Amino acid sequence: MSTRDALIAHLLEHSIRTGDFTLKSGRKSTWFCDAKQTACRAEGILLVADAALVEIEALDAAAANEGVGPITAIGGLTAGADPVAFGIAAVAASRGRFLRSFSIRKESKDHGVGGRLAGALLPGDRVVITEDTVTRGTSPLEAASVVRALGAEAVAVLPIVDRGGTCGAAAGEEGIEFRPLVTAPDLGFPYEGP
Repeated sequence: MSTRDALIAHLLEHSIRTGDFTLKSGRKSTWFCDAKQTACRAEGILLVADAALVEIEALDAAAANEGVGPITAIGGLTAGADPVAFGIAAVAASRGRFLRSFSIRKESKDHGVGGRLAGALLPGDRVVITEDTVTRGTSPLEAASVVRALGAEAVAVLPIVDRGGTCGAAAGEEGIEFRPLVTAPDLGFPYEGP
């Protein structure tokens, strides 16, 4: 079984629920994806990291062809991105590929160092924005905006699951690549749409 097939099987077993659900948007759905149930299991995050690192290597190869540097950091909006970014960075480091990881707070902190950044993002970093599941793409695009404001470049949005089918177009409008590891149709469901 390929890594991608194993990731799909893991998601179907641990992260997908069917029934009647109300989504964050208020819309109704007959299925729900809690990809943290995959990202927060050791065998699940290894599958996620394997698939993500293939995508990051492809981004690095494209960057080399364009004469720019490789991806140097990975992160996104808390809490959807946290286990994904930190897990991928840890697995990558165990393989000799070092990525700084970070989290973007939903609101600025007014004590300590303050601001929305928690972690090791630096100005000039080339960044992959992660997320567990995207429907419309609001969270990763908000994270990308903060990353840009901090002087780094959001290169790609890389969710575990693209549930909605519209984030790619929204990311593209901002000049950001969209690289979902798995899509709703891969899991046997239609996209939720906007």
